[in-house]
Amino acid sequence: MRIGYLVGRYPAVSHAFLEREVRGLREAGIEVETISIRAPGDADLLSERDRDEARRTHPVLAIGPLRLFAVHAAAFVRSPLRYLATLGRALRLGRLRGTAYFAEAIVVRDRCRRLGVTHLHATQFADGAGTVALLASDGGRETSWSLTVHGPGELYEVRRFALAEKVREAAFTAAVSEFTRSQLMALVEERHWERIRVVHMGVDLESYRLRDRPPRRDGDVRVLTVARLVRHKGHALLLRALADLRDGGLALGATLVGDGEERAALEALTAQLGLEGQVEFAGAVGQERLPEIYAAADVFCLPTLAEAVGVANMEAMATGLPVVSSRLMGVPELVEDGVNGILVSPGDAGEIAVALRDLAEDPSRRREMGAAGRRTVEAEFDAAAEAAKLAGTLRSYA
Repeated sequence: MRIGYLVGRYPAVSHAFLEREVRGLREAGIEVETISIRAPGDADLLSERDRDEARRTHPVLAIGPLRLFAVHAAAFVRSPLRYLATLGRALRLGRLRGTAYFAEAIVVRDRCRRLGVTHLHATQFADGAGTVALLASDGGRETSWSLTVHGPGELYEVRRFALAEKVREAAFTAAVSEFTRSQLMALVEERHWERIRVVHMGVDLESYRLRDRPPRRDGDVRVLTVARLVRHKGHALLLRALADLRDGGLALGATLVGDGEERAALEALTAQLGLEGQVEFAGAVGQERLPEIYAAADVFCLPTLAEAVGVANMEAMATGLPVVSSRLMGVPELVEDGVNGILVSPGDAGEIAVALRDLAEDPSRRREMGAAGRRTVEAEFDAAAEAAKLAGTLRSYA
């Protein structure tokens, strides 16, 4: 079976879990042709594995205007009525955006035909990949198609991303959490519910191994966050919690791994709070370095304000780190409060400070929670097992 795996941008530094899924599908016997709407930039190719995936991926927007015209002309000549019908549907989905999606969809359709792809699977973030797949497959008349919905961004604009229409027409929809699945179920009639399947994003359990850590206490404890520096990840809440702890006599060091549009604002807040000596901004790093970064930490904190589940939480738990994260959306499906981590009220820096203090003062509790977290990931968030589940679903519906 040969599928096209369509993503808005692939590979991407913040979506390494997609590379794990693609690798798992290939190991499960699925031939996968990766197709990326936009080519990755140099900042996305931080490891040899990323660069290898980029070399074997087909970028849609890199073909140039002459090739784009030739592909569209050939598609019109081959089937003018179908070409115009696809254009009409694209315009109904969104005028200016629809025109762009249409241009991309015809290229994807041509690429699938040339590659011998029989099924197109799209990853739907808050971008146009899912819409391009809907148009490229001609609603399932040209090739069968399916999609994975992550959330939460696209769940805020269900009309813009035509989520109900996609769930109704796709061969199946994979949701990365029970939370995401419930939101999709609410959009469509009950007869479509059985085709919405939960397939988790997962962790490479071999790369992210359980680590032994020294029983550090109090100010020697190191806090880690791995996330894009964007507002909804809640980094500012962590910084304010660290300032509260310092004012209470406990100065914890913290490393923030990741980059993004909020970096300058977060660095300014760090200076304003007087945390320059405690907080390190490590920037974006490749997947090959992350396991050792997790190994050097004692507590992981993701004070997110919106999260389908949190792959970084999974990675941290796989290495035996206790997790402090927010009690919202799909996070409690992974982090069990008091068992493998501590859940706090969203947006509450005071609760984050209390949780970090409790863990900093109790090495044995950190160890117990870390071991429980590893068991959770092994049982429910193993990347190979979840990719095999997706492969089985593809074989059933494609």
